Amino acid sequence: MSSISHAIRPTVRAAGRLASRNLVASRASTLPSLTQTRSPLRAFSAIPSRRNGDFPDLTDIPTTPLTHLSEVEVAMKDTVSKFASDVILPKVRDMDEAESMDPAIVEQLFEQGLMSVEIPEEYGGAGMNFTAAIIGIEELARVDPSVSVMVDVHNTLVNTAVMKYGSNALKKKYLPKLATNTVGSFCLSEPVSGSDAFALATKAVETADGFKITGSKMWITNAMEAEFYIVFANLDPSKGYKGITAFVVDKGTKGFSIAKKEKKLGIRASSTCVLNFDDVEVPKENLLGERGQGYKYAIGILNEGRIGIAAQMTGLALGAFENAVKYVWNDRKQFGQFVGEFQGMQHQIAQSYTEITAARHLVYNAARKKEAGEDFVMDAAMAKLYASQVAGRVSGLAVEWMGGMGFVREGLAEKYWRDSKIGAIYEGTSNIQMNTIAKLLQKEYTN
Repeated sequence: MSSISHAIRPTVRAAGRLASRNLVASRASTLPSLTQTRSPLRAFSAIPSRRNGDFPDLTDIPTTPLTHLSEVEVAMKDTVSKFASDVILPKVRDMDEAESMDPAIVEQLFEQGLMSVEIPEEYGGAGMNFTAAIIGIEELARVDPSVSVMVDVHNTLVNTAVMKYGSNALKKKYLPKLATNTVGSFCLSEPVSGSDAFALATKAVETADGFKITGSKMWITNAMEAEFYIVFANLDPSKGYKGITAFVVDKGTKGFSIAKKEKKLGIRASSTCVLNFDDVEVPKENLLGERGQGYKYAIGILNEGRIGIAAQMTGLALGAFENAVKYVWNDRKQFGQFVGEFQGMQHQIAQSYTEITAARHLVYNAARKKEAGEDFVMDAAMAKLYASQVAGRVSGLAVEWMGGMGFVREGLAEKYWRDSKIGAIYEGTSNIQMNTIAKLLQKEYTN
């Protein structure tokens, strides 16, 4: 297959037109690659940017549906869908049973450019827009939510943190690696610091050459595959959460170890681990951003990351829905007719698809607002909350629609349902999302 970036040349000319796409085969596949794209300008977005206080005149821009995609985004959707079906789908069940990500899949994710969607081209990335990354995450989750969350965390949390807060030296050193061959991990949660992320106990002390980190992290996604870790530790506990600071830790650093890999209900091919830090020495240049600003970084990055998790859940819901309806409308018969032709089933199918569509609109709206530089915090919370609820409902119904074939591990129906449960837990539980929504509503409606 050719690589994705040759199908998706995000080149924006001065007149606003996309440059022609050059399709060149890569050694990994026949799909086009994001990583071989080069353009000097910002990737095309469906909406104008409002960054740096620039509020464009929107009066002459025709209104379009939320789910209307730019040419770049359509290409992303189509090529990732094909890649997921052709390359990932044949390995999904084996990876789930082995509770391990196939290294060949990880390698191909890099070769396809899916690990560097927003990384600027000067660092070897695709230089695309945020919504394109969200579309890729959704399409991967239609086939395997485990692969989707690896790509999600790497792009929306790790790459974003380095691009936003990294020094020029850190960007030059690590972004080319993160774009081409190095999986990243975001290390915030701890045994007693989950929803209350700022109660973290991991500490950092300053030394003559940099810092030393001591403590442990828990529920860390991508931990087994990663070689690059963003670690949050308290550099000044006397200041409470305002002492929290972010650091970059390389795998193999003395004192760093993976203590345990969790055995999970769902997304089993995605690694989730406990990490230990025993006087891990971090050079001073590996300080990420400013001292004491880690709590602000974590909040901002997780708000963006929640849109990614919401996309994972809508993709999962679509995958479960499509898998089931194809079966009940084409294969499963009872009383002389296809099960999907019974009115009761049709009502459930119609309701489920309506909920999926509503959830996707929340996701795309949050992504568009983020791209436009608008306040998207409540939109991200609503998207994650509702998408995870829909994923749980639809994947559960899909098992029932398929009867015995939905319950056995021969197919994917039961896996979609198991995978859906994590959506209400990580990157902020559903209750945390509702707290966020309610607080923002209260602020708006209180005199």
